[in-house]
Amino acid sequence: MKQLLLVFAILTIGIMLAVFSMLGQSSAINADIVGLQSISSAAGFAKAERPRAFAFRQDHGPHPEYQTEWWYYTGNLETAAGRHFGYQLTFFRRAITPAEERRASDWATNQIYFAHFAITDVKASAHFATERFSRGAAGLAGATGDPYRVWLENWEIASLSADGSRVRMRADDSGYALDLTLAAEKPPVLHGDRGLSPKSAEAGNASYYYSFTRLATEGTIRVNGATFAVNGLSWMDHEFGTTMLAENAVGWDWFSIQLSDGREVMFFQIRTKDGSIEPLSGGTLVGKDGTIRHLTREQVSIKVLESWQSKSGATYPARWNLAIPSADIELTLKPYIADQEMRVSIVYWEGAVQISGRSNGARVQGSGYVEMTGYAASSQVPR
Repeated sequence: MKQLLLVFAILTIGIMLAVFSMLGQSSAINADIVGLQSISSAAGFAKAERPRAFAFRQDHGPHPEYQTEWWYYTGNLETAAGRHFGYQLTFFRRAITPAEERRASDWATNQIYFAHFAITDVKASAHFATERFSRGAAGLAGATGDPYRVWLENWEIASLSADGSRVRMRADDSGYALDLTLAAEKPPVLHGDRGLSPKSAEAGNASYYYSFTRLATEGTIRVNGATFAVNGLSWMDHEFGTTMLAENAVGWDWFSIQLSDGREVMFFQIRTKDGSIEPLSGGTLVGKDGTIRHLTREQVSIKVLESWQSKSGATYPARWNLAIPSADIELTLKPYIADQEMRVSIVYWEGAVQISGRSNGARVQGSGYVEMTGYAASSQVPR
């Protein structure tokens, strides 16, 4: 769940539509523009207030009646020789107005897209991260549900199957690239109450949220111009909504865990101004057979064991103990490398983690991804 990042990052780019309309020449946006504050309003947009009936394939696509939306992919991949890579490719959509005005220009739109692309090279202890922005017009960026596709220029996810459970991913920038095929091994997982994921007690502070928690992945990855054949597992989140966080939220920690016994865990905790955890923080445990068990904040224990200070000056947790006693799970999570900070327009930490511990009374290993926001000054929401 990427809410605080979106609340801050997206609200800073509200004037981009006007800039696009005036300039009309390029899909690129200077980082200085991103730093400007938006005055866009949530008025007129739909809110996530009650469970909805999901219809796949169509719901893989965009939901323009909601103000914000994202398609998030991460994965842990290895070569035949055991060289490990992590990756992130995430597409974000932001509607500037509730309804698109009818205008003659092909450049006209009320939709802004941006994307984050990152690769972690464990052997080299290196992390590459970049971003792009574009308007949702003239074919530069967009999304469809049937067939499923989301793209920004030459970065894209495109369905290879009728139901969208098998996709091809491509991204290329500055000598780093992905060309991967992802195939779901389990059905989509609806988080929260049938896909309604509340983030606070206030009505409408929620999103619609589902995941593919185990995607078999193979293809190639390019790092500094060198190409490697890889395979492994990926994770996909798709979330959309309008207002999501309470006023006292300062950041969150989000965990995706893929275990060698075939189980997966998603858990998020929203941190508040007084240092407490939002009571409606929670998650989902997915069984080997795809059965779903929802997790409350009280059912999951997270203890920070180490910390790390980044070049940005932020101090992040850097090793965790995560336990779910009722599911007989106790795990240690540690980043493959410490510096996986996303130093893009909004600074946050998003990185591959290695996992060890016990599950169902047996030793277990795994990999996953952790996202942390609100630790660096540029990812904190101004109040």
